[in-house]
Amino acid sequence: MSNRRLRIGVVFGGRSGEHEVSLASARSVIAGFDPVKYEVVPIGITPEGQWRIGPDVLPALMERTSTGGHPLILPPEPGRGWISPGAFTPEDGAPVDVVFPLVHGTFGEDGCLQGLLELAGLPYVGAGVLASAAGMDKVIQKQLFRQAGLPTPRALWWSAAEWRESPGRILRRVEKELRYPVFVKPANTGSSVGITKAHNREELRGGCDAAAGYDRRIIIEQGIRNGREIECSILGNERPEISVAGEILSSNEFYDYDAKYVDGQSSAVIPAPLAPPVARRVRELALAAYRVLDCAGMARVDLFVTRRGSTVYLNELNTIPGFTSISMYPKLWEASGLSFPDLLDRLVVLALERHRQTQTLRRSYHPSKDWFTT
Repeated sequence: MSNRRLRIGVVFGGRSGEHEVSLASARSVIAGFDPVKYEVVPIGITPEGQWRIGPDVLPALMERTSTGGHPLILPPEPGRGWISPGAFTPEDGAPVDVVFPLVHGTFGEDGCLQGLLELAGLPYVGAGVLASAAGMDKVIQKQLFRQAGLPTPRALWWSAAEWRESPGRILRRVEKELRYPVFVKPANTGSSVGITKAHNREELRGGCDAAAGYDRRIIIEQGIRNGREIECSILGNERPEISVAGEILSSNEFYDYDAKYVDGQSSAVIPAPLAPPVARRVRELALAAYRVLDCAGMARVDLFVTRRGSTVYLNELNTIPGFTSISMYPKLWEASGLSFPDLLDRLVVLALERHRQTQTLRRSYHPSKDWFTT
């Protein structure tokens, strides 16, 4: 590798409600890599789940076509690399050195893609299988936070099947144990896809119907009245570093999909105007959440801070944060003194470091006697 540029396979798209967000993230990351140091290999996944490779894949997916690039198969076998018959390949035919997964949401951020990369023996940026799965699942994530004693808004959850069978019972329990407003969420989505804020029973019913269309479980979370939305970026493996905090000023009542990506009216205050003790608490909780989920590489942690009393609550952790031109993850690091190209450098180094570490682990055991042959 010393005689050539590092080859980075940027994977984007996918079968997810965040497909378009992933394409925007990939466009920024591909443009951000220093071409003197890196050769970027674009790998796109269509909304139907087809893998394509080549320099024209991203433009094709952004134009909502699947004709760009060439078919690609990644066998779950170490040392094989990709298989792309008669297709775009590097000059020396070697596989990528590092994979940069930018598939937000299902089948990309939830451990599925990470499991394939582990089986293929490829270094990759970001969290491993366990942290990815736990970070994606809002129910499991909240249970782990609460078990670790980390403050997070109270929540109730049911399967979508239970909701369809007994909506009245669920509505009554929510109104008994929580107070309006509440947030209704699919357990496994990001970018606020399928999330609604309910102020009354009618909105709660509609929100549960909507959430049940995106995942097999629904989580209903207590809203924090007049809560300020605070975000931090984390970078690292065993010794993670944390950025300055930023505050989201949403153009809508909450930071939903439209407020994040569509209307262009939301803004952020970086660094967030927090009293020093509150800022320390934000950092402590964000780092604790990162460690509880056993994250690696990167994550963005979202928190709430009450306007009265300055109580801090963990909202959720995102293991593949957005890398679009308006995304908080790179903006917070830039405000902390780390440029976008340098941030990408660090993520590649962390991926290689973690891969080297896992390669030293024993994958076989030799008993004192070959008991299984007798």
